[in-house]
Amino acid sequence: MALLWTVLSVSTSLLLTPCLMFLLAIMFLASMGKSLGVRRLYVKTLLKIFEYGRESIEIAKRQSQTNEERKAAEAAEGRKALLNGNATPVSDSPSPQDPSPHGDNGHKQDGVLVNSSHVISHDLILQPDPELNYNGVQSDSDKDKDEVELPRRSSEDKLKRDFELSDCFEFVKAGVEAIIEDQVTSRFEAEELRSWNLLTRTNRRYEFISWRLTVIWMSGFVMRYFFLFPLRVLICFFGVMWLTICTSIVGYVPEGKFKRWLNRRVSIMCFGVLSNALSAVITYHNVDNRPQYGICVANHTSPIDVLVLACDNCYSLIGQRHGGFLGILQRALARASPHIWFERGEVKDRTAVTQRLKKHVSDPNNPPILIFPEGTCINNTSVMQFKKGSFEVKGAIYPVAIKYDPRFGDAFWNSSRYSMMQYLYMMMTSWAIVCDVWYLPPVIREEGESAVSFASRVKREIAKQGGLVDLMWDGQLKRSKPKPEWKERQQEEFSKRLKVE
Repeated sequence: MALLWTVLSVSTSLLLTPCLMFLLAIMFLASMGKSLGVRRLYVKTLLKIFEYGRESIEIAKRQSQTNEERKAAEAAEGRKALLNGNATPVSDSPSPQDPSPHGDNGHKQDGVLVNSSHVISHDLILQPDPELNYNGVQSDSDKDKDEVELPRRSSEDKLKRDFELSDCFEFVKAGVEAIIEDQVTSRFEAEELRSWNLLTRTNRRYEFISWRLTVIWMSGFVMRYFFLFPLRVLICFFGVMWLTICTSIVGYVPEGKFKRWLNRRVSIMCFGVLSNALSAVITYHNVDNRPQYGICVANHTSPIDVLVLACDNCYSLIGQRHGGFLGILQRALARASPHIWFERGEVKDRTAVTQRLKKHVSDPNNPPILIFPEGTCINNTSVMQFKKGSFEVKGAIYPVAIKYDPRFGDAFWNSSRYSMMQYLYMMMTSWAIVCDVWYLPPVIREEGESAVSFASRVKREIAKQGGLVDLMWDGQLKRSKPKPEWKERQQEEFSKRLKVE
């Protein structure tokens, strides 16, 4: 026992000084806004490893496909030899007992009988209107039954008719497609990867496909869980403590220009330290459009969005009040600068939030307030409906587009499946967080433009810049059912098709 304590004390004394020097170096570089470029070199190395893994998987797939084709060819040759050995002479004229190659019942292909009566004809394409099913093409058997083709109605005749059962086919089709895969549900699942990133949480079929890939995967597992994860936890703990201490000190400084300057420097420094806990590599574009005041809106993927933007600028935040780890950060930030926290379900809070938002924006000395108008996290493949509240306030809107690279780690937080601590664990055991941030030019509401149209216009610009899909759906559909008026609009639209003018 004494020997164990001696070993632990010696190990602690040997590692304590290097760890402290490492943390001090991180804090110093973060305060200066500088980096040694180690993380970018690390990301470039990972890209080369991923490319090697992709090539190894493709080679293994080709080899597997070749083996399967060879086995299938050998089986076909065996069946052909068996049929040739038991074959009987075939007469020139077709008979019911021996189908001819040109008969109606079927034909032989590679010694195997294929029944032609079960071949699907693609000339028959189902459409909502039965008259459009045949596309002007009929088989010989159809012409024998009905020598005259079905007459086609003009577009005016199609509109002026009574209801038929076939009129609802397109709605049935759309409903079946929505059951299989709709535009909303797929936005709250992890983004699919084009190639494997050596993480079993994204694919569990490739780690043992070849011995070289197995060695690389095991080496990455050891590095992520036994080196990077403990180091990131240590940096995160130190970063949160440092943020709490620094914001508490800033809170005691009298209001004025010096406090605003100090708050900006402290905020960028502390969030820069925290970004090291995720090995974040962030590239900022069009920094001339960086917001200095007013309202900044961005697409929302996870709570990491705040960290990504706060590493380059100081923001006031508006959002739902949280408990746990996020609650600690919210209370720490509120000591140094004005933030707006609210309860999502209370109507009184919504009214108060609007008033506080207008008051905050009216003061040019306040930092820009960061808002995520979607109101929920999306998986970074699309941008969903923006709430109109932040677009009703007078003043310029500064749009920001955030796009993560899912190859290094999935930044999307599915709050209905993972708690905040589980999410942080997944992020700290990923390879890194790599993203691009685009600052877009400020946008001003046009005269006569509604808040809804203004929000849609800003959303469209963010989606275009970030390479995201622009969707009209409300992100809150993952928590609630569709509104009844949406169903009524569909019913009204359907009824208009059947009205006779």
